[in-house]
Amino acid sequence: MGMSVLAIDAGNSKTDVALIDADGTVLGAARGGGFRPPAVGVEAALRTLAATVEEARLASRAPGPLRVAHVSACLANADLPVEERELAAALEACGWGGSVRVYNDTFAILRAGLPSGAEPRGVAVVCGAGINCVGMTPDGRTARFPAIGRISGDWGGGGGLAEEALFFAARAEDGRGTPTALAAALPAHFGLASMYELIEALHLGRLPFARRHELSPVLFEVAAAGDAVARSLVARQAEEIVALATVALDRLDLLDVPTPVLLGGSVLAARHPQLDDGVRELLAVRAPKAEPLVVTASPVLGAGLLGLDHLSAPAGVHARLRGQYA
Repeated sequence: MGMSVLAIDAGNSKTDVALIDADGTVLGAARGGGFRPPAVGVEAALRTLAATVEEARLASRAPGPLRVAHVSACLANADLPVEERELAAALEACGWGGSVRVYNDTFAILRAGLPSGAEPRGVAVVCGAGINCVGMTPDGRTARFPAIGRISGDWGGGGGLAEEALFFAARAEDGRGTPTALAAALPAHFGLASMYELIEALHLGRLPFARRHELSPVLFEVAAAGDAVARSLVARQAEEIVALATVALDRLDLLDVPTPVLLGGSVLAARHPQLDDGVRELLAVRAPKAEPLVVTASPVLGAGLLGLDHLSAPAGVHARLRGQYA
């Protein structure tokens, strides 16, 4: 039947690619490195992506050069519409498909999490290394946020929670802040005896600063043990998640309509009881029609479904693709 969709889910740390037949069958798939144009430049990021696409083509045993009906690319660092347009132009130049559509990678979580057979209507909040939210309706309307850090009003995600935990732990140890078990638990995670040792190791580069992301699960463990400071950070994260979801629902006139609110990313997928319960309780008050659902499906499935949406593929084709990622 011929390849129909090149589906791409490219995050900061990894990229998944799938070549999808016109009947919804995955013909070839591959995983590669992260997609980070701000750090390495667009050309270098595309070279890494192209290598992963070529691996998927080889897995499918399709003759080269690759050519599909549509490229559906959900990309990290496509946070603003202007960035989506620029990256779409770059992908068009690769010549992989007859048409190209670029989305922020949060849309992949949204589309992957919508129930089978459902219209593409819902809101997704992703809380992984960072935090973001998008919403969409069947008539093409969307709600989104810049989601580029503190300058766009964002708070939380695994990286943000780790930084907050370090802040409060440092102040607890030196006496400026409220006592918290985080002051012992965070350095202990790295085999260190004090926050001073941890601060020194991070500052001097003996401990890669990127490893601070490992501290988010430690925060949740300390919170589960009843520590007041840690629990306050988890409660604030729940507030931020619900604030994003509620604003997106309101923008799309969905507050009074039963609507899936899809929760994805490593922090939410871990189902920490305090965070999970907090999000659901707050949604029940502020958006009682919302239907929260944690998404564990692969985001590349969402990219593929968006591609099939673009091609107006029948429901059976969508179902066949979804079944391969069950």
